[in-house]
Amino acid sequence: MNEHEFTLVLAGDLEDDAVLDRLFEAGCDDATFGSVDGVGYADFVRQASSFGDAVRSAIEAVESVPGVRVLRVEPDDLVTMSEVAERLGRSRESVRLLVTGARGRGDFPPPVSHLKARTRLWRWSEVAGWARRHEQAVDPRAASTIAAINAALILRQTVPELAPAERALVDSLV
Repeated sequence: MNEHEFTLVLAGDLEDDAVLDRLFEAGCDDATFGSVDGVGYADFVRQASSFGDAVRSAIEAVESVPGVRVLRVEPDDLVTMSEVAERLGRSRESVRLLVTGARGRGDFPPPVSHLKARTRLWRWSEVAGWARRHEQAVDPRAASTIAAINAALILRQTVPELAPAERALVDSLV
């Protein structure tokens, strides 16, 4: 068993001591709960055989408590150039050169958002895979797991609000 660290962003009343007691009783005794600007979170250090098993069991435990739902898993998959630099242990300038193709093979993943803006966004799961292919000590599996779980959580939240034709379209894509 290995220890895995991650944060679940939550919806629910984490100010209520009874809710916190139920979360503890549900198996979340390895989490620290709090909120930032009214958004609840649970910082986990969970033992499991894999990162995916750790996150799955934490989500199941949290959502077994009525009124509490998981919105997403962090660290988030969307990152700025500064966050890419920090996670890769490089300078921001080094990453900028990789992004522009002035350094490296010119195959750095393209941004997924804000292409023409100063602050662009990349998927960490893509950058981590790129870094691994370029022999950097980055494990892309946790990043890909977080990206997939967050995509599923977004679908779970948005699909019920779609009209039937749009639901059918989404169903055909997944």
